[in-house]
Amino acid sequence: MSSIEHGSAWSALEAELREDILTGRIRPGERLGEVALAERFAVSRGPVRDALRKLAAAGLVSFLPNIGARVRVFSREDARALYELRAALESDAARWAARRAGQERASSLVQLLGQHAESIAAHPAGAYLQNGKDADFHIVIAEMAQNPLLRNLLADELYPQLALLRRQHRNVDGRGRVALREHENIADAIINGDDELAALLMRRHIEASWNALSGQLEAGDTEK
Repeated sequence: MSSIEHGSAWSALEAELREDILTGRIRPGERLGEVALAERFAVSRGPVRDALRKLAAAGLVSFLPNIGARVRVFSREDARALYELRAALESDAARWAARRAGQERASSLVQLLGQHAESIAAHPAGAYLQNGKDADFHIVIAEMAQNPLLRNLLADELYPQLALLRRQHRNVDGRGRVALREHENIADAIINGDDELAALLMRRHIEASWNALSGQLEAGDTEK
């Protein structure tokens, strides 16, 4: 049992549950019972409720009638809405990164993508999910955009939901190599300061990612 100081109980509990959800230790759809969580963390049910509400506001937990809290399960419409917002925000992030990032900072993308290439080479048929590096690439671009509001919106609100969605639908076979090439083209546009091309390529990249996931969702519906 994990014991948490009373004064910071709900925030510490929220942080640990968030980590459990995003790493898959607690799976999509799994129930989050207040009594069990209170016993696990050696706190009263009040901090548990506060933590669950915070996670619900972040899009990671759902409350269902007669069931209570559970780890969110994304519907097809949920996933589509998330990707539409992602395409809009990240295309602008790429545009601003191309305008504002200096050569030295932009070149860090090349090093990062080199690491990704090594990881994908070891799993050539898999998805682009190794060690969260796909998200890291996008966060680096959001930071290069030099807009803290956009960076926080992406890193703190959108990407955690995206990570949970990927936990629910983990593998898109063969997507890794294609996604890497798309990342490399985006990086080239940013390094060259071509803001319009960077924005266009990023939007196409997000749309291609959605098309791959959408096909997987349709296949899953057919199997049911």
